[in-house]
Amino acid sequence: MSKLNLLPIPRVENITAEDFRRLYLEPNRPVVIKDLASSWPAQKKWTPEYFAEKYGDLPVKVYNVSFAKAGTTYMSSLRTIPFREYLNLMTTTAMDLRMFAFNASWKTPELTKDVRFPDMADGFSKKMVFMFFGCKDSITPMHYDPDLRHLFHTVFHGKKRVVLFPNEEARNLYKHPFNTRSYVDVDRPDFDKFPRLKNVTGYEEIVLPGETLFIPSGYWHYMVYEEAGFAVCTRCSNSSWAKTLRGYVNLLVFFPIDKIMNKLFPGRWFRWKEQISFR
Repeated sequence: MSKLNLLPIPRVENITAEDFRRLYLEPNRPVVIKDLASSWPAQKKWTPEYFAEKYGDLPVKVYNVSFAKAGTTYMSSLRTIPFREYLNLMTTTAMDLRMFAFNASWKTPELTKDVRFPDMADGFSKKMVFMFFGCKDSITPMHYDPDLRHLFHTVFHGKKRVVLFPNEEARNLYKHPFNTRSYVDVDRPDFDKFPRLKNVTGYEEIVLPGETLFIPSGYWHYMVYEEAGFAVCTRCSNSSWAKTLRGYVNLLVFFPIDKIMNKLFPGRWFRWKEQISFR
């Protein structure tokens, strides 16, 4: 476990929409809701066997840690394989191999009928229902979502350890410019190389199957698949025009520049971003 200053994430059940908005949504605080998805059809239907039978021939992109490394694989998939092959790897091996941001709304729209959009917030996008799969020991590196939406991350299979930090900790996490990534090692922090980590304060929790983690807009997150598993993430808009504008700038300006510069000068570009993060 990490030696960083990490607090437990509150856990609630039977919370009203009014209390959720007042205690967590409006103050931008994370929470684990134990029973938000208890009535979803997905709870009973979704298993690795179900996906293999229904969508086994579907080609899917898989990723590992190379996604965040400078070079030809930066922000790219490792390879494309049949969904059935990935599910077999997921359930039988321990390795860093993930499917992430698989948009069920586009690829398997009928699956979205098994999901319910919470009435606790407004502005949910029915075109962005993202699914996440991971083998045991897979890691989602530290980042925050560039569009700055609120996230409701529901785990259906396997335990997932999650570490969160408020967006205001970007400096202490040595954020790289032109993207929304940090390259600090959360579980083995190097305080000699990254001394500002001593000042960081965040949250840590194990999210169990059937539970929903509310990740407020702009929160940094790092996830470890303690067990092979999968989750679905629904997203809703934040209430800040400034954040919304910043999200569009991230997606339409900064990210394209980052990808182009990585293709042209991968090593030099990465080192420059790293230098900026230390200033």
